[in-house]
Amino acid sequence: MHEWTLNYLFNGEPRTYLFELEQPQLPVHEAAMHLLQLHYGDAENSLMMPTADATPAQILQQAERVGLTQITVADQPG
Repeated sequence: MHEWTLNYLFNGEPRTYLFELEQPQLPVHEAAMHLLQLHYGDAENSLMMPTADATPAQILQQAERVGLTQITVADQPG
């Protein structure tokens, strides 16, 4: 398992999110998808989430539209 730290702005406020995944790499667009699910996964409006066939750029654009910006990913030693 890898521990990941995501640092990002949510509506201009700095946030940090820590979680574990088995994958050895976490591209920023996949991190953005995790954050979208974290903040909007239970939203009644499914338009908050990118489509299943969204490109990495489209995922990042959607994240920015809903206030998730400056996403950085750090792998925690462990």
